[in-house]
Amino acid sequence: MTPALEVRDLRVQIGSAEIVGGVSWAVEPGQTLGIVGESGSGKSMSVLAAAGLIGPPTARVSGQVLLADDDGGGGPRDLLTLSPEALRRVRGRGIGFVFQDPATSLNPVLTVERQLTEGLEEHLGMTRRAASSRAVELLELVGIPDPTRRLRSYPHELSGGMRQRVMIAIALACDPQVLIADEATTALDVTIQAQILDAVRGLQERLGTATVWISHDLAVVGGLADEVAVMYGGQILEQADVLTLYRERAHPYTEGLFAARPRLGSRDDVLATIPGSPPDPRHLPPGCVFYDRCTVRHDERCASERPELRPLTPGHLVRSFYASSRQEQS
Repeated sequence: MTPALEVRDLRVQIGSAEIVGGVSWAVEPGQTLGIVGESGSGKSMSVLAAAGLIGPPTARVSGQVLLADDDGGGGPRDLLTLSPEALRRVRGRGIGFVFQDPATSLNPVLTVERQLTEGLEEHLGMTRRAASSRAVELLELVGIPDPTRRLRSYPHELSGGMRQRVMIAIALACDPQVLIADEATTALDVTIQAQILDAVRGLQERLGTATVWISHDLAVVGGLADEVAVMYGGQILEQADVLTLYRERAHPYTEGLFAARPRLGSRDDVLATIPGSPPDPRHLPPGCVFYDRCTVRHDERCASERPELRPLTPGHLVRSFYASSRQEQS
């Protein structure tokens, strides 16, 4: 199947720092790719660059970002080669984006209704009345009570969780080919979080929407994603289908992330942590980017030579010289 969105050797450089260093992944229609990693690992920067939301003069972006032709009349379009006007047409209809901070993403001087209907009128050609009716349906979809009244609200009149739900509704409004969600449910309680995840799954089943889900929450990613990419230092350190990664993870960094999860039934007072901090992108180590924090590093080769992302087993990629899959101990 042709991917809905494919990223090839994506690199993002800001000044002398390479924030994203040669990332490649693909997500097919109806599938979900989860991207996990600590803050500063390059997750958000990679998808912002892929969607054309960061570029010159702020950053230098290279590689390919191929979005499938939604009309079926031609091959995929490389978003990095499109003009600003062509990119504007792609956003909304081709790609819906849920940003991490709704307080800074929503326009404070426009009502919720106007922010929801603008894309419907622009991209789908709806009348103002039809767009308003669709806006009510979208607010109901994301679990906002009394949606007709809330359409007249301004962002400052809503709670943080409700603002986040409005952002998700805007991203879903035009039934995009690809939905990119950056920590989309972090500010929501678990009940609303479950409703949002169900809405995303329903959209995927109904329209074949591909989803890229960025999260720190391994439980959310495990319940939603088909494939997971683990990022650190601007690189993918491990990538596999969700069951393989959760049961047979092979990279020490991935193992560290899983060890830090709270576990039901555990009485430990202190969660496990990964010692140290993520590397400064201006001063990445010459070898493995995880070398300084790795607890199982082997020899000088790890310190001086950068490993490539290679297949450990079919479909299971690991960036390590000495990786071997380990079965999860329950």
